[in-house]
Amino acid sequence: MDLSKILSISGKSGLYEAITQTKSGLIVQALDTGKKMPVFSSDRSSSLEDISLFTSGEDVPLKKVLLSIFDKEEGKPCQVNKSDESALKAYFGEILPDYDRDRVYLSDMKKVVTWYNILLDKNLISKEEEVS
Repeated sequence: MDLSKILSISGKSGLYEAITQTKSGLIVQALDTGKKMPVFSSDRSSSLEDISLFTSGEDVPLKKVLLSIFDKEEGKPCQVNKSDESALKAYFGEILPDYDRDRVYLSDMKKVVTWYNILLDKNLISKEEEVS
């Protein structure tokens, strides 16, 4: 599972795939709509490969968290109720038992579940390669 070209862009919902680089930034394509748009160097964007979640020990890469959800859901979409705060926190306690309850916010949990479902829908999550 290669998440290096999948981006989260601040202020925009959903996930985007980097298509090509330009002089002033990138051209990206929305994974859900397929719409292409420019992203400039002044826009705050993050590769999913570079995102990690806080735990009581070392931070855990997002890739490992997504694979943990994939295992728990047996490769199916995540159906946890994102509007039920206690259910979402309990779910996160199952997939990442030592997550930092003070620094991983409810909004972060909602994003991870939403991103998982988007990536799964686009067949971008797989167990084929070993996570290091």
